[in-house]
Amino acid sequence: MGNTVTCCVSPESSPKLPSRQPAERLEELETSTEVSDDNTLPYLQHISDREVPDELAFESNPSDHARASTIFLYKSQTDVRDKRKSNHINHISHVSPGQLSKKYSSCSTIFIDDNTVSQPNLKSTIKCVTLAIYYHIKNRDSDRSLDIFDEELHPLSKEPLPGDYSRVDPEHKVIYRFVRMLFSAAQLTAECAIVTLVYLERLLTYAELDICPCNWKRIVLGAILLASKVWDDQAVWNVDYCQILKEITVEDMNEMERQFLELLQFNINVPASVYAKYYFDLRQLADDNNLSFPLEPLDNQRAKKLEAISRLCEDKYKDLCKASMRRSCSADNLIGVRHTNAVLS
Repeated sequence: MGNTVTCCVSPESSPKLPSRQPAERLEELETSTEVSDDNTLPYLQHISDREVPDELAFESNPSDHARASTIFLYKSQTDVRDKRKSNHINHISHVSPGQLSKKYSSCSTIFIDDNTVSQPNLKSTIKCVTLAIYYHIKNRDSDRSLDIFDEELHPLSKEPLPGDYSRVDPEHKVIYRFVRMLFSAAQLTAECAIVTLVYLERLLTYAELDICPCNWKRIVLGAILLASKVWDDQAVWNVDYCQILKEITVEDMNEMERQFLELLQFNINVPASVYAKYYFDLRQLADDNNLSFPLEPLDNQRAKKLEAISRLCEDKYKDLCKASMRRSCSADNLIGVRHTNAVLS
């Protein structure tokens, strides 16, 4: 969307666009000073020149296409393979230690979790999303960034940053505590966390940036800010985040939101298929890293509730089928049809 890709993307490579300076990318979005030969109308690129070919769009924009694999799952595979190889070398079975204590259903007991695609578990979803951000930082390709996301230029607190802050990757628990604090204070939902990850990967793809130690907090904050306004009915205002992060100003939040939207080319649409893909890829990421979802035995009360929900969905499906039935009859159904005698005046 809005880019012309001139090189091929191999299946083995990281899904990204051709390398270009992020500052040049932002400058292109902000300026349109080129004019035509008659010096009367601004130059407008034809849509066929601006669209990305389908075969490259699937590879380059996983946040737009449901068939494209997510970037965070690709970046996590290296560590997952290393863990499996280490377990094999140490003569540990291919089943990881976390899977040995995993609960399985039997004939007498059924274990289910409360994490579904329509109603994800908040704590588990935040853990998975922050783990995806962790792999983005750890396995990044370079350190491309923009000044608006640089925490050294726009600090979030008065505490001085360590000297090696821009070189040391944050741990997963540090990212989790930061995101959990924002979600708890703003009372955001689990669905908002998934949309946050979609916007984050869309930003990295469109703007050709890398999330790194010096910018991860502000990029995540910008994605959460935008996701909360798009997804939640009662969005959190920018001034509310200034109450959570005491040292940030409203002007800074407004400018970061403006540039975030421009870098996304104002594409804030998240199709249901893309949302579902990210949800199931997050569950795959959790399974690969032994992040277990809370499982509880199925009791009578929960079983009755699930049965009632299933019956309600079945009734809605029947009503839709009845409403969509055609009122015309085929020739096979004409036998036995009673015809009304015509009344002649």
